[in-house]
Amino acid sequence: MEPATLQRTETQLRVNSFVQSVYNWMAAGLAITGLAAWTVAGVEPLRRIFLGNPIMPILLMVGSLVLVFTLSARINKMQASTATGLFILYSALMGVMLSSIFLVYTMSSIATTFFVCSGMFVALSLYGWKTQRDLTSLGSFLFMGLVGIILASVANWFLHSSMLQWMVSFLGVGIFMGLTAYDTQRIKNMAMTQPADVGGTAIRRAAILGALTLYLDFLNLFLFLLQFLGNRR
Repeated sequence: MEPATLQRTETQLRVNSFVQSVYNWMAAGLAITGLAAWTVAGVEPLRRIFLGNPIMPILLMVGSLVLVFTLSARINKMQASTATGLFILYSALMGVMLSSIFLVYTMSSIATTFFVCSGMFVALSLYGWKTQRDLTSLGSFLFMGLVGIILASVANWFLHSSMLQWMVSFLGVGIFMGLTAYDTQRIKNMAMTQPADVGGTAIRRAAILGALTLYLDFLNLFLFLLQFLGNRR
């Protein structure tokens, strides 16, 4: 095999291994979130602790924000095992926070929304991976849209407007569809520039960061779709 061909093959194998690791960790995070949510919703003592105490949602929200910002900002200074542990802890905390959806929506509509979201996520990821179009320019636009729906959601805590909630959900679906394709392309580019890493420390940290990004895209897309597809109990 010619040296150039051998180098391309080695690069492709490294890219495939990195991307597989990203999606494996993302899937693991979603599984932990789902299991934690289902457990808290189904066990009465846990429901009383986490859903019956008005202070607990605030503590969980603060804790999850601290974890996600710590992971995003300081992951390159962490041990790979520390980054992995924090990602698992964050996934579990998100499950506890979202356990109420099992009490609000029927199980069948949650399952339907999950499968619809999974199909959309796969299609958008494939587009982000295969497209020759540079999606970098979408990043700032999508980020501004994300800030907008966050501010609108905060405002709606006080306004309680069903129309505003519908608009936020509609825009949220569109924004996280775009972010899924954008982040997939960004992870692809990241994979292609990953250096050979003895011991895999830097690659594991990068894979955890990529998994966190796609995890958040999937979870938010699911929650916004649930506003349209979920049947309330």
